[in-house]
Amino acid sequence: MKLTTYLNFNGNCAEALRFYETHLGGKVTQVSTFGQMPGPPVPPERKDQIMHARITIAGQEVMASDGPPNAVEPMRSVYLALSVDTDEDAERIYGALTEGGQVFMKMEETFFAHRFGQFRDKFGVNWMVIHERPMG
Repeated sequence: MKLTTYLNFNGNCAEALRFYETHLGGKVTQVSTFGQMPGPPVPPERKDQIMHARITIAGQEVMASDGPPNAVEPMRSVYLALSVDTDEDAERIYGALTEGGQVFMKMEETFFAHRFGQFRDKFGVNWMVIHERPMG
């Protein structure tokens, strides 16, 4: 059995995937648009949107697509948690992904982490970035 995260975007999936490739070292491995689907034609405004895509981030596969118009809402109670090995990586990723987003907890030292921050990026995806502190 395998559990895979599937993200829906509001018409900006391709932009989000490029952003994650740039700032998280991700690698897009598959992209299919609605215009490539067999069957009846899709509305012109949807033909270049992403029907299904895959990106590998930190060794984990994430699937993604552009959801139905006006049906995609920002994540509420789910986060993608990204563990990093250095304070510098935590700060770099936090800085890149919070730009244009909403910070819930600023990047700082905590009792459980050298660096920890929570936020929603400009694409509506919630993230936690953590450089964990060894716990006894």
